[in-house]
Amino acid sequence: MKIGVISLGCDKNRVDTEKMLARLVRAGHTTVSEEEDADVLVINTCAFTEAAKNEAIDEILSAAEVKRASGNKKKLIVTGCLPQRYIEALEEEFPEVDAFLGVADYDEIVDVVAKVCAGDRIYCRGGGDVYYDGRMLTTPYHYAYLKIAEGCDNHCTYCAIPSIRGAYRSEKTEDLIKEAASLAADGVKELILVAQDVTRYGVDFDGKPHLTELVRELEKLDFEWIRLMYLEPEMVTDELISFVRDEPKVCKYMDVPLQHIDSDVLKRMNRHTDEKYTRDLVRKIKAAGITMRTSFISGFPGETEQAHEKLKAFLEEARIDYAGIFAYSREEGTPADRMRGHLDEETKERRAEELRAVEEGIITENCRSMQGKVVKVVYDGIDYDRQCFVGRTERQAPDIDNLVYFTSDAEVHIGEFYDVEIVSADGIDLIGRTV
Repeated sequence: MKIGVISLGCDKNRVDTEKMLARLVRAGHTTVSEEEDADVLVINTCAFTEAAKNEAIDEILSAAEVKRASGNKKKLIVTGCLPQRYIEALEEEFPEVDAFLGVADYDEIVDVVAKVCAGDRIYCRGGGDVYYDGRMLTTPYHYAYLKIAEGCDNHCTYCAIPSIRGAYRSEKTEDLIKEAASLAADGVKELILVAQDVTRYGVDFDGKPHLTELVRELEKLDFEWIRLMYLEPEMVTDELISFVRDEPKVCKYMDVPLQHIDSDVLKRMNRHTDEKYTRDLVRKIKAAGITMRTSFISGFPGETEQAHEKLKAFLEEARIDYAGIFAYSREEGTPADRMRGHLDEETKERRAEELRAVEEGIITENCRSMQGKVVKVVYDGIDYDRQCFVGRTERQAPDIDNLVYFTSDAEVHIGEFYDVEIVSADGIDLIGRTV
């Protein structure tokens, strides 16, 4: 069968999609990039926020239309967080869908394809986790994500992930090393470690985190860069900061979701930090010369105008390198959904826009300060409109941070590393040339 796959949501979802694709290819199926060419359409969904749910529903409706246009010859399978969370409603609302699979049912995908092609309709949710080492990369070949754990035990009051993905479960170290070795052998130069909470890797083994031990084993493989994403702030110790600073293959980059600065808001979020801890942590990371990415939630229930102004002032003072600003998304079934003090959408978005404007100004100023410096850049691709090559430094993660646009008099190759002199800035992006 020809399989077309659409992957929505985060990079952890992307890994799930890549492992589904590998299972299907090993079973003899082929993949296609156009929906019209597919015999079976698979949509791997996200349901983390209202916007993510709406995007998933739009994709299902679009795929259903493609299926109808084929005279219902095509089959449609929906997987991931949306059916895990809402399978009963989806069964009724989307009769065009031939199968629903939850987040622990990916190992069933080959059998499910066979069954729906035979005319069955499948509702599957709640299977057992099965580790699978195969991957069919959907990223450029020179970087890949390694999902080191599943689930979350943090129980932030705004988040539905624990109810969707379950308790925190680390993958076995030997499995991860084997998977990473395969990626390195296939030419991956940048390995990006992801999980809902990377810092807690191995805590479920013996009560202690084993992230640095895992990374030291990964450093023995043929990677140029190893990047750590989603480090929970209360788990970012002085030792971990020093580790990131000193290890030669570890990118000097930490993604630490702070979510707010006001202690009262943090308490209602069930975050395990307060204002003093947060300020001290940011100071330590910056003092170590490490680039910091974070995220903030604006307009959380009960957030006063004073708390909002405190967060805005903190952004201006802390000069955080990258910050994603998100207006609070109300999620049914979460403790925050039942709280008093919900703000109207206009207020939430106004506050978020004010914070975004501050952060954009910081990034723009940081870019201007880079003029004249020479940086190591990985070449990711070409921007034909700009007639430039596109790349990133170790202080820029794929898809979420700004970019380096550069020219070169010599031949360059995607996935290779080059010294680039920064000659100017274009808003939040850097402009340079190879040296």
